[in-house]
Amino acid sequence: MNREKLIKMAGAVRTGGKGSMRRKKKAVHKNPTTDDKKLQSALRRIGVNTIPSIEEVNIFKDDVVIQFLNPKVQASIAANTWVVSGSPQTKKLQDLLPTIINQLGPDNLENLRRLAEQFQKQAPDAAGAAAKVEEEDDDVPELVPGETFEQAAEEKQDS
Repeated sequence: MNREKLIKMAGAVRTGGKGSMRRKKKAVHKNPTTDDKKLQSALRRIGVNTIPSIEEVNIFKDDVVIQFLNPKVQASIAANTWVVSGSPQTKKLQDLLPTIINQLGPDNLENLRRLAEQFQKQAPDAAGAAAKVEEEDDDVPELVPGETFEQAAEEKQDS
């Protein structure tokens, strides 16, 4: 390397003039647990208490349900604050329908109506298709007026 290039590089790291300290770049490592600690301290100030023995939490949003299995639930009724922490799973309302009907409130009544309409639309189409298949398999085709099976069989033998 040549001397001019080294001088240029050395000059770029100085904060002041000749004889001053060189700048040291310190890498800042942010610990992800600090955010959690800040959140927990803020929740403590609100007065959040842990609610034990909750096995499942379902959050309904349009046609989607966000489901937490065995979550940690904390609540402050005075501050109208609920904290649900755990691993969420996003599922369709149709997938969870038989088990969560008793959890549905008046807000989700419209979604339930839409789902019922969709099932009704799908059910007649499927029943109609099955009926057509049965009709085709079981029924004997009608004869053309003026013709019999014997006449049709003779015409085939003659050809």
